[in-house]
Amino acid sequence: MSKEKNKLAGLQKRKAISGYLFISPFIIGFLVFMVKPLFESCYMSFCEVNLAAGKVTKTITGLQNYKNAFRVDPEFNRLLWEEISRMMVYSLAIIVFSFFVALVLNQKFHGRALARAVFFLPVILSSGVIVGLESNNQLMANLAQTIEQTTQGISVTDALESVLRTAGVGVRAYEKVFEVINNIYDVALASGIQIIIFLSGLQTISSSMYEAADIEGCTKWESLWKITFPMISSLFLVNWIYTVVDFCMRTDNKVIEKIQKVMIDQQQYGNASAMSWIYFLLVVAFVGVTSYFISKRVYYYD
Repeated sequence: MSKEKNKLAGLQKRKAISGYLFISPFIIGFLVFMVKPLFESCYMSFCEVNLAAGKVTKTITGLQNYKNAFRVDPEFNRLLWEEISRMMVYSLAIIVFSFFVALVLNQKFHGRALARAVFFLPVILSSGVIVGLESNNQLMANLAQTIEQTTQGISVTDALESVLRTAGVGVRAYEKVFEVINNIYDVALASGIQIIIFLSGLQTISSSMYEAADIEGCTKWESLWKITFPMISSLFLVNWIYTVVDFCMRTDNKVIEKIQKVMIDQQQYGNASAMSWIYFLLVVAFVGVTSYFISKRVYYYD
């Protein structure tokens, strides 16, 4: 018995060492390139920063920059709440979308490899060069204009939303749902990595578990919730953290645009640093709280 325990402990130790070696480039890069700017930004958030003749002067003002962000700036509070609300909705939509797409792609059918490649294309398309070509491509712009003209403004989601508004059924909730549906392209574009992670987890589940469930008379729906969902529940936590962090790095993030405007256009580096730290701490708190509740439902197995 003791030999088996020692063998298991040795295996876990080797896995831990392999994991640390795998992330060591990031750790070294973070310590070398990111720690100093991080502390410098934190210090600047408590100072008034002035630039003159190539010289940077920092005068400590305490919490004045944070007070300006919350009480003086007319847009920051509104943009902060809007982006965090949008982050919640879109992160949840991305997780649900990527999970069910991974379930479909895990099935056996002709052309499965091609289908997987197609759903992974958004990861390639999200690279900086391709996004720039896509946003500045006159052909794509003309194609979108042609489609809009041929449809003559007809939208199924708009019609259904109008019906539900008339009926007075959950207006605010349906507005968010239809907003996600109308932006399904953005959801699919941000789901490539999550789909791959879910697929890797689904392929580790032994087929014998599903066979035993079928023998016992378990339906596909019951197998989903009793076998599939618990066995890959840890990946929901990984994908959730990745999705939230990835959302905060989007180019259309209004809070980031606001911070860049204050920093570059107005050259208020202290206020911009304070806004950055407020946004950062709120996101960290959100990730921490949601990860805590998700981890309570995670099933770990040997």
